[in-house]
Amino acid sequence: MGLLAVAAISARLLAEAAARDGYAVAALDVFGDVDTCRAASRWFAIGTPQGLRIDPDRVLETLTLLARRGDAIGWIAGGGLEAWPGMLAAGARLLPLFGTAPEAVRRVRDPACFFDALARLDVEAPAVRATLPEPGRTGWLVKDAHGQGGWHVRRAASDGPAVLPEHHYAQQEVPGLAMSATYLANGSDAIVLGFNEMIVRATGARPFVHAGTIGPVDLPASAARRIVRAVRVLAREFELRGLGSVDFMLDGERTWVLEVNPRPSASIAHHARRPLVTAHLEACRDGVLPDWPLVPAPAVEGSEIVVAPHDCTLGDAVARQLADDPRVHDVSCAGTRFAAGDPVCSIEARGASAADVRTGLDAARKTIEKILETCP
Repeated sequence: MGLLAVAAISARLLAEAAARDGYAVAALDVFGDVDTCRAASRWFAIGTPQGLRIDPDRVLETLTLLARRGDAIGWIAGGGLEAWPGMLAAGARLLPLFGTAPEAVRRVRDPACFFDALARLDVEAPAVRATLPEPGRTGWLVKDAHGQGGWHVRRAASDGPAVLPEHHYAQQEVPGLAMSATYLANGSDAIVLGFNEMIVRATGARPFVHAGTIGPVDLPASAARRIVRAVRVLAREFELRGLGSVDFMLDGERTWVLEVNPRPSASIAHHARRPLVTAHLEACRDGVLPDWPLVPAPAVEGSEIVVAPHDCTLGDAVARQLADDPRVHDVSCAGTRFAAGDPVCSIEARGASAADVRTGLDAARKTIEKILETCP
């Protein structure tokens, strides 16, 4: 089937999905954790885990190397690369890019373009503005359209500068649960694979940091219809291709669309019973969407990121203990240094309901946090 390159801040889920579908995998990410290197035949560093920073030059250097070797059929850009549409375009000239075109990524991540399209397409979204609200008005957030994972979201300061930095915008806070819809698109239409509940935690001054997902979960029928319609019209409007997700808020039966992640997201882990990477490539290359009905899954799954409780170094014994726990993934090599709040690993849980999964994740997280407290 050839060598398929997958690139992301963390490429583990994509590497595992591609390997399950029979591809040889070259993984490009910033961690090089045990699970990723097990799934991939080759691993390349494209940044540093501290600050979750991708180096676009290293991405292009690696793609150049793979292109020269001649055995790679193309590459998939995952989480963290959508902030660099210029790099995506340059990479697509080196190796075929299976995913949404770089210019379409730029458009869907442009706040003015995106929210204007939502209004025109009759898709409900929170109010947005390019400047801060008047002093004294509360309930507004400031977001960076180039950010991801909620690390860029902060509450608007009423005494701050009225003009926001480039590619930032203010968005009115709305009530409800943070949710996402995992989709597969072919440039003119899309199918929804399932809905997911997002785990969001306050981290320091950041009130809405993405910590994990639980799915698939059910939505009220009217809300599900509304989000499926939103995904389909957005796929056509922005020529979305391949796997991706749409983030939204759910309050009862009311929904507000927040953003599109025009690349495979972490929620693909909850839909792994299907050949996702093969379907992704067929949708991108051939415009083919599978006939996969939106049906309840046999079980609910969840994943959550565990962060360092303090500045610490992962010792040999702790690294082995984490790697031997079947609930734990994305474990870095012994000797890795973490600052307080840095992602150390991820945990997984399964259950008959989202509540069961939350209970399992809470138990696993507390166990891992207790272990990490022993790290110097």
